[in-house]
Amino acid sequence: MKYGIVAFPSKKLQDLANTYRKRYDPHYALITPHITLKDAFDADEAEIGEISKHLQEVASRFAPLQIHASRISSFYPTTNAIYFRVEPTPQLENIQKSIQEKINFGAPKHVFVPHITIAQKMSASEHDDIHGQLRMVGVDEKDSIDRFHLLYQLEDGSWTTYETYKLTGAE
Repeated sequence: MKYGIVAFPSKKLQDLANTYRKRYDPHYALITPHITLKDAFDADEAEIGEISKHLQEVASRFAPLQIHASRISSFYPTTNAIYFRVEPTPQLENIQKSIQEKINFGAPKHVFVPHITIAQKMSASEHDDIHGQLRMVGVDEKDSIDRFHLLYQLEDGSWTTYETYKLTGAE
């Protein structure tokens, strides 16, 4: 089964991202706006208990995340994805690194760039047009996230929560 680890921002920030995702993200119906902490990986039932135990350890070390979505950016030319850039903080980077070290399934596909995708899978000209428009609108939202989630993928491609981990530590 395919799993992933994400942090969901507040409803306010999700609603803001969804105003764009409805129009520009074909994955809109598959998963709510999120920050990916670990890319999708394959694991079986026997492994998931151990994974869950490791994630609980990580959650017990870290305090709730304070994030700042500071601007609209793009992964162009790698992909035509547009996103809210979440400013990297030592805490966010340490949580992601701890998860990556503990859940060592599959190598990371990319360098960790904290973000919330708002548009993807567009043609180059569509990307340039939309990116230009959205950059003028901008984003400047601060948020607090007090948990992260282990998700699994359903047969229809959508993602749902397997387990939730509350951030209760001091780091």
